[in-house]
Amino acid sequence: MKKIDVGKKILSANEKYARQNRQLLAEHKIMCLNMISSPGSGKTTILTRTIKELKSKIKIGVIEGDIQTDIDARRIKATGAPAIQINTYGACHLSAAQVSEALAKLPVKEMDLVFIENVGNLICPSAFELGENYKIVVLSVPEGDDKPAKYPAIFAKSKVLLINKIDLLKTPSQVDFDIERVKADARKLNKGIEIFPVSAKTGARFDDWCHWLAKLVKNLRCD
Repeated sequence: MKKIDVGKKILSANEKYARQNRQLLAEHKIMCLNMISSPGSGKTTILTRTIKELKSKIKIGVIEGDIQTDIDARRIKATGAPAIQINTYGACHLSAAQVSEALAKLPVKEMDLVFIENVGNLICPSAFELGENYKIVVLSVPEGDDKPAKYPAIFAKSKVLLINKIDLLKTPSQVDFDIERVKADARKLNKGIEIFPVSAKTGARFDDWCHWLAKLVKNLRCD
């Protein structure tokens, strides 16, 4: 009886599309960031504020991944940025094939930066390459400070950790979150990870994140 490793077969097929996506993006010198987090961490709010802050400097497009609905895609489109919705109808992550179809619908030749907002999940999306340049992991204050220790894979693979909803740290009696523990645990897994504590709601400390993004895109364009 021939043994088939289903996991390896799925990942192999996915990698084929990921390579194609990577090549397309590289040809047009487009930066692509795969944003991953738990549900409710504030990914879409981060993206809408980022688009508004950088609108005059960077042309941004978004691929939105959700189980159902186009709620988040409509929020992105309200900023004036193009957005393509992908509904997985139960799947816990986006695939490179789905991203390939979405890229075909985006005006990629006009883009400097494409964000992929993955399905809310810290586990499955970390295993699937989509053709992105880097992964971005978002952790919100209400989720707790133990997530890098409990879900190490995504923190180990990410270029950036965005710690969102830091405005809640002004009320420590209501929120038990040790930001220094998060930073230390993340850097144990990934010495080079960039860490930006932000509040997408209030805009607190958002300039550092936007400056880093603008520099990242500029460096790619100048290569």
